[in-house]
Amino acid sequence: MEGQDEVSAREQHFHSQVRESTICFLLFAVLYIVSYFIILRYKRKSDEQEDEDAIVNRISLFLSTFTLAVSAGAVLLLPFSIISNEILLSFPQNYYIQWLNGSLIHGLWNLASLFSNLCLFVLMPFAFFFLESEGFAGLKKGIRARILETLVMLVLLALLILGIVWVASALIDNDAASMESLYDFFLLIGFCL
Repeated sequence: MEGQDEVSAREQHFHSQVRESTICFLLFAVLYIVSYFIILRYKRKSDEQEDEDAIVNRISLFLSTFTLAVSAGAVLLLPFSIISNEILLSFPQNYYIQWLNGSLIHGLWNLASLFSNLCLFVLMPFAFFFLESEGFAGLKKGIRARILETLVMLVLLALLILGIVWVASALIDNDAASMESLYDFFLLIGFCL
């Protein structure tokens, strides 16, 4: 008897995870399709381009569409949460609304937070630098050269932002260890130059 309860609890957990994953996928698919049509509506018609530029434009279009879908999902999540909570309070015993539970809403919030940060700090800068890149001088031209230049630019941007934040935190925090750390940083830069 206890084994059947354990199996049924495991099955219920499995079914709820599958249900949540399916709902998340369907919501994101709808948002992605709508975002794709919005971007196509406002995208400037491009001239005939070389194969490499066309591939770069397609990759940037995909990244921009993904970012727009994630941001639309993050914006629509608060009204969705409020409406689902009101529906659950109005019809607590309805069989057809049981899929709309707190676990689904928490999962959607976690996914929105994760993918919003990913889009803001990784995908959008990558799309911009990738669209503007031409490859390093002296290397064979192609997609790989553009990706390499884009990754180098992203690493340099991350180091620049990290350095600015580190210097600002050392200046704001007025203790001796922070100032000594800042002086060591300036000595290191002086030796590198």
